[in-house]
Amino acid sequence: MRELKKAGWSSRSVKEEMRANLIAMLKDGKPLFQGIVGYERSVIPAIENAILSGHDMIFLGERGQAKTRIIRSLTNILDEWIPCIAGCEINDDPLQPACRHCRDRIEKEGDDLAIEWLHRSQRYGEKLATPDVSIGDLIGEIDPVKVAEGRYLADERTIHFGLIPRTNRGVFAINELPDLAEKVQVGLFNIMEERDFQIKGFKVMLPLDVVIVASANPEDYTHRGRIITPLKDRFASQVRTHYPEKREMEIAIMEQERRQVGKEIIPVKAPGFIKDIVAQVTIEARSSPEINQRSGVSVRMTIANYENILSNAMKRAISLGEKYAVPRISDLFAIYSSSRGKIELEYAGEERDESEVVQLLIQRAIKNVFDRIFTVEEFSPFEDIFNAGAVMEVSAAMPSEDYMDVYAEAPELRAAAEKLGCSESSPPELASVAEFILEGLHLNKRLNKKDLEMKKVYQGKAPGLAL
Repeated sequence: MRELKKAGWSSRSVKEEMRANLIAMLKDGKPLFQGIVGYERSVIPAIENAILSGHDMIFLGERGQAKTRIIRSLTNILDEWIPCIAGCEINDDPLQPACRHCRDRIEKEGDDLAIEWLHRSQRYGEKLATPDVSIGDLIGEIDPVKVAEGRYLADERTIHFGLIPRTNRGVFAINELPDLAEKVQVGLFNIMEERDFQIKGFKVMLPLDVVIVASANPEDYTHRGRIITPLKDRFASQVRTHYPEKREMEIAIMEQERRQVGKEIIPVKAPGFIKDIVAQVTIEARSSPEINQRSGVSVRMTIANYENILSNAMKRAISLGEKYAVPRISDLFAIYSSSRGKIELEYAGEERDESEVVQLLIQRAIKNVFDRIFTVEEFSPFEDIFNAGAVMEVSAAMPSEDYMDVYAEAPELRAAAEKLGCSESSPPELASVAEFILEGLHLNKRLNKKDLEMKKVYQGKAPGLAL
């Protein structure tokens, strides 16, 4: 410890440390969080204010709103390294020790006391709240072995410390706070306000230095009353998260978070309209009367759907020997498995199967995207071909080259491909455009469609020969 004193190191609380580091980041124009999209004008300013004010925080939001990611990222605002007393269970400050054991060591060893350095990644603790979490888990429990050695029950040296004391001088997070039993919630009172705690009726004066952060679903927090009022009062700042407010944000998150398992075998390229449709499916779900909105529809659904549609396109390209993969409308069946389980149905009257609801969401999404880009009048000559008796089959297993004949008959499809930013020399992209136009016209009631087992057949009012 002698070298530490010579270096002029001075103690400060975690909240003072985070405040000073945040001020330095703001001066330098550095972002508070990396990889967080859509919160620049809402959530992040609220977090900055809470840190500058030295507040404990609770994050309220439905599932899939990056609450846990943000909470874990708070450690980036801590100093990279801090000194602590070697061997201390609660990372005690060498100049301002909190526990009796460390004070005794300093009295005995003086400046020869061993110091170790703690990285900020080690200064974070987290617990998922469940009904069986106990006071002992979070705060601590009397250790009968230590009592048997002759210590008093009110002596902190008799305690086997829980997770919060072991995160002393750091950030501790409680996820899904409402699921904690009420008696455990009561146990947090003193830690959050007076910064001491009680074990089995014995008050232990151990001044902890820890920032408490929690997360909860707004439904549990505000309506069901599952958090006791005095505990609510101790969270000085309440930060409300939300889903992406714009489709572009949803797409940005989708592309950023997409997992790529292993090395990409062949290139996969998703046209912009396909990305729009995948994002729009989730957006439609968040306003759908068929879906229970209280638990929300996570961005994870968008990400998983995107991953599945890309995988299905890659699978087709591999089996057909195509050089690269482009998702089509017929690949959207792949999102059924990634959407089911991520939505909770609202059963009002006749019950609907999840697959039926997902199909409705897909249809609404395709029509929404189509109507934003095109008008049906642009494809009147194309419709006339079908009304004259032509039919066209499409499927997820068809080679891209099989779609090229329709472009020879309908030049307006090439204009549509150009409008969508797709290459006229790319059969996989042109095949994707053709399916999008066909389905868009069908959903606008300009073409009929038959759903067969492995394919779809588009036709006019008087179907005849295949196109």
